[in-house]
Amino acid sequence: MKTIILSLFILFGLTSYASAEDALSVPPQEVWNLVQEAPDELLFIDVRDPVEIMFIGFTDAVDINIPFKLVDRTQFNESKGSFAMQSNPNFASDVKKALKAKGLGNDALIVTMCRSGSARGKPSADYLLSQGFSNVKYIDHGFQGSTVKEGNMKGFRVVNGWQSSDLPWSSKINTDKINKP
Repeated sequence: MKTIILSLFILFGLTSYASAEDALSVPPQEVWNLVQEAPDELLFIDVRDPVEIMFIGFTDAVDINIPFKLVDRTQFNESKGSFAMQSNPNFASDVKKALKAKGLGNDALIVTMCRSGSARGKPSADYLLSQGFSNVKYIDHGFQGSTVKEGNMKGFRVVNGWQSSDLPWSSKINTDKINKP
């Protein structure tokens, strides 16, 4: 089994070593393939706040939702038109617990996914690398993908990402996969 997993990592380019400054992205389809072929060999984490998931959608392919940032409804940023996001102080310890629950160690492959890949996906992967986890990647363009720059769909997130890759997702949240403090 380990040979198969190593072959998959080599095939998908997942064996490169990254420092905390340069966690590597992985295309959604490659993560889906790994989830299908070797689900017990990785931890796939949705790092969005559950409130965001509730309105945008969710994939049951993830093992667990552990928010990297949490919405702070007491601080509204007028210029951005959004509430502030505060770091989850339990993020790394909750990831350790999730790894342990799957029978995995800190060297197991961890894949994080946020909405776009850049605001929390990469930062959460970089943070985990800085905390001693050695094999962390993030979903390229996240769950919802990038915004269209021109045309009728300008501003909508309808290109790339998990949703636009025709991978399974639902508008309904699976509360069994939401990390409960």
